[in-house]
Amino acid sequence: MLEKRRQVPQEQFTAIDYFIYCLEAVDDVEVEHVSEVQKSLEQLVEQYGVASIYKTCDTIEGLVDSLNALILDDHNFKEYEIIYLIMEGEANSICLNDYYYSLQEIAEIFEGRLTGKILHFSNAKVLDLDQEEAQYFLDITGAKGVSGYGNAYNGITSSNLDKAFFNLFKEDENMLVVVEELHQKHYTACKLLDFRLYY
Repeated sequence: MLEKRRQVPQEQFTAIDYFIYCLEAVDDVEVEHVSEVQKSLEQLVEQYGVASIYKTCDTIEGLVDSLNALILDDHNFKEYEIIYLIMEGEANSICLNDYYYSLQEIAEIFEGRLTGKILHFSNAKVLDLDQEEAQYFLDITGAKGVSGYGNAYNGITSSNLDKAFFNLFKEDENMLVVVEELHQKHYTACKLLDFRLYY
């Protein structure tokens, strides 16, 4: 399993109390290559001082193991406000190795274990939940919110808007204030990609 910690100078690290945990779905975790996502995370630390941990998964077991390792073994877990997921799927599902898993199934796996976290999906998949689906996910996992985009990739990646979103969270922990500010500062991108937040 590929795990990479963003390199941050030691003196800068003491000032960082905010991290992104990024999990990207790949075809095969054994094949190492630097993805666009990793480059984007490098820019995130360079531009905004937001550190992250990057992991890949190619199965539902890999996803579960990675999140369990974060939740159970990483003593900095409370510092990770956002779990950033780059995986394909449909409105209410993710796709790993050609298998689809509903967010309801994911919620049941992580029952009560994502308290206070925001799960943010890149626009590699469309996020489109009805009120009942969103409420079920939040109630079961304890997550503070689920965010993502209503419009699919279609040649335009959400990575720049994702970075802006993460940086605003570093400035302000109020989710609704952050989303309002994101829309004010990046109105065109938010509309184009159809940024959405369920809370």
